[in-house]
Amino acid sequence: MTDAISAKRLIDPSVLDNPYPFYQQLRETAPVWRVPGTDIFVVTRYALLDEAARRVEDFSSHLIGVLYRSWRGTPTRLKRENFPFQTLATADPPAHGIHRKAVFPELVAKKMLGMAPEIEQVADRCIGQLLEMKSADFMEIVANPLPMSVVSKLVGFKGSDIDRLLRAAFDSTSVVDGTMNLFQLVFCMVRSAFIQIWLGRQLRAASPDGADILSAVRRSVDDGTLSTMEGRTILHILLAAGGESTTSLLGNAVRRLAEDPELQTLLRAQPERIPAFLEEMLRLESPFRYHLRSVPRDTQLGGVDIPRGSTVLMFWSAANRDPEVFDRPDELDLNRPRNHLTFGRGIHTCVGAPLARLEGQIVLREMLARTRHIALDASRPPEWVSSLQVRRHERLPIVVTPA
Repeated sequence: MTDAISAKRLIDPSVLDNPYPFYQQLRETAPVWRVPGTDIFVVTRYALLDEAARRVEDFSSHLIGVLYRSWRGTPTRLKRENFPFQTLATADPPAHGIHRKAVFPELVAKKMLGMAPEIEQVADRCIGQLLEMKSADFMEIVANPLPMSVVSKLVGFKGSDIDRLLRAAFDSTSVVDGTMNLFQLVFCMVRSAFIQIWLGRQLRAASPDGADILSAVRRSVDDGTLSTMEGRTILHILLAAGGESTTSLLGNAVRRLAEDPELQTLLRAQPERIPAFLEEMLRLESPFRYHLRSVPRDTQLGGVDIPRGSTVLMFWSAANRDPEVFDRPDELDLNRPRNHLTFGRGIHTCVGAPLARLEGQIVLREMLARTRHIALDASRPPEWVSSLQVRRHERLPIVVTPA
């Protein structure tokens, strides 16, 4: 049965645009699927992902390879046993705990709680521009710049070029995307590395006595808890993940609203249900479809042998529609309990999840309060980014009617 599933299907453009029937096929026939001709394994069932996330000794977060599209149109790996750094999201215990302690969770949580006024200010400006235009690309005007502005303020960057930071964030996730050819991948890796120079300058200029995240990283570098490379990489991860996840969430949520006038009416009348709507969008359209794991020793998962050196794709987005866990998994249900895997599970649960939720609530609340109607632009259909990893709109043209 599984031999009949072609390796090309994983990165087929039509599957990337609408992956959910393929996820269903994998859950039912090959919940731990070995991509033919490779040592790449795809895990799609909720219980198996939950198990693997907790078995950090068997499924390591160390980044030892990234995916790209071979000349045959199949996924393959650019593998390197010893990447120059393994930091935070790509670190295992005990290093992972040291990195988190350097800046997390107290400082990040405290800073995020105080971000609401600044998010509201940025949202007011972006949505105001959208309402003046009445017809525009929501991604360009709101969803792309807003999260990056917020992340820049959260970390404490000075003199940020938001467009440049946005490109750097998208480059970072593109490196582990899996759909580029080898030339495109190497070019993207080189371009992504340039932001490290800027981050290094920001780190050196930070005040060790400051109260922001940048200063906390600087203190950890100064006292030897982190190397300079580790400090820069932590900042890079915050930049990439903080921008990408919220950008995707905002676009996906607004598209769903634009396609469902009755849902708009309900949420305008009952804005207290916006958080439940966002949780369902996080489940139905997970911003990060998967994260990579490496296998340091021969192991098994779901009865499938996984040899040492393999790469495992933890497909949270497939698990989030697992009918063994979610009743009517493809439907939006505002009364559904929150138990999706969108922000990961275990020690690598995304520390920035509360910020993404806060940004989403503020933007949607203001969007709905300041409009009478939101619709897709019939002359310009939405477009998805061609990506195996992220579920983000390249373009989302909408038409808004101000309240």
